[in-house]
Amino acid sequence: MPYTELLRLWNESVQAVDAKDWEGALAKLQQIPEQTSRTHFNAASAHLALGQLDMALRCLDLTIAKDERLAVAFFQRAAVMLQMDRSEEALSDCIWAQEHMRGNAVIDYRQLGLRYKLYYWQILYNTAAAYCRMGQWESAMDKLVSATQDRGQGRGGNIEVALKSVERREVLDPLLVPVGSVFRPRKQEIEQLHQRDFLGKAKVISSMIPNDDFGGFEPLRQQVRHTTDHNSTSEQNNLINQWESRYMRVRAPYMARGPGQLTVPGGSMVFLFGEEDRDGMINVIHDGKRGLLPVSLLEPAKVKKSKKENRVPSGIPLPPEDKPPSRPETLPRSMVPPQESWGKLQAGSPQRAEEGSVVVKVHYTYNLALSIPLDTPYHKLKERIAEKVGQSASQLRLRHKQSGSRVLLPLPGEEESGHTVQELAQAGRVTLWCQREDPLANRTILYQMVALYDYAAEGPEDLEFSEGDTIDILTEVNQEWLEGHCAGNIGIFPSSFAYKENKSIIQD
Repeated sequence: MPYTELLRLWNESVQAVDAKDWEGALAKLQQIPEQTSRTHFNAASAHLALGQLDMALRCLDLTIAKDERLAVAFFQRAAVMLQMDRSEEALSDCIWAQEHMRGNAVIDYRQLGLRYKLYYWQILYNTAAAYCRMGQWESAMDKLVSATQDRGQGRGGNIEVALKSVERREVLDPLLVPVGSVFRPRKQEIEQLHQRDFLGKAKVISSMIPNDDFGGFEPLRQQVRHTTDHNSTSEQNNLINQWESRYMRVRAPYMARGPGQLTVPGGSMVFLFGEEDRDGMINVIHDGKRGLLPVSLLEPAKVKKSKKENRVPSGIPLPPEDKPPSRPETLPRSMVPPQESWGKLQAGSPQRAEEGSVVVKVHYTYNLALSIPLDTPYHKLKERIAEKVGQSASQLRLRHKQSGSRVLLPLPGEEESGHTVQELAQAGRVTLWCQREDPLANRTILYQMVALYDYAAEGPEDLEFSEGDTIDILTEVNQEWLEGHCAGNIGIFPSSFAYKENKSIIQD
């Protein structure tokens, strides 16, 4: 299914949820052949609203199968299992939810489209509810006491009331994600689904025909000027028809006497923009402004395109030249480079590996490809890349990925002569990532993490990245935020949006 069709059905199901049309939302989601973890979660919410616990549990199983690190899915499934008296399985899901919180007091799923914050104390509360159903009241009390020590917000008096209930040996009701809280597609993507008419409907905004209100399309018609009954202006109309130029000179100064009229000093040059109306006024342009002047004050003026004489005031266009522009000079055929050398002149043209060489693809601010001999040492390779990107070799840092890993590793022993490009070649090519050392000058990389989701920066201090990007961790701001480096930028981001794949990667 095309992604646009998936977005359309997803959005229509969310609209049905907002209207509390749960069956309509399920009908839209069932039309998606390959659902994502988010659409499965939405289907589970609709089944819960209808009281269909078995179907909700099945959809949550599919959600976790699609995304095994979605803590809110484990939290929701544990709550459903508690309602179905499956306490041991619910307790297992609560433990997994705590694990996927990754030490955070709260995870805000707004970036993923879910307007909900999952707090660590909520998971402890459901864990206590599971212990209550299993008759382990002391363990339930311990979990609630731990929840009171958690620094998460939104607790209110829930924990205190729960402690009193456990003391009276009363079973706690589980907490769930509120009904109607579902994953929503991005607003920017939904806006792209609707066709936009960027050009609009054409209409005539200026006509040479007086009093013309035409605003559509029709076959060509002859433009005929309206005749008037005023004999005093008939001679002036004939005079305007005979004028070869539309540049006029004002005989005497004129002061504006009504709306739309211009105040023009005597001797000024104006440009006719329309035809005379029945009141003896005509539209002109003077000094970049458009307005009305009496025709009786105008007389023809000859305009020469000269820098010294009869210079046209600013705001009035000059007439076209009498002679057409000359053609640009062309190179003789002997000076035109042969076609076989065009590829060498085109920047960014793909390289082909020669015999005994390998194609090296480099990810920089732009991508480039080089044909490098297999026996080239690392430091020579670095010099070739620095020459191509116009930077100093000492300021560049080359990294690569091992097979089956997402972590970027620095090239070992760049200064040693024993390491060559052949060690990195796979299937006749080498892929490298090149970054400048300036952003990380005098900074220590604690470890590296891999982005779980896309993160859009909400401020100048945020670090923006995409799912799968490798992030160099520079500082642990607190338990919820980290300072990292990615793609030449440094900023902070929520720690819940990335995971640590290899703890042994440190900067040399």
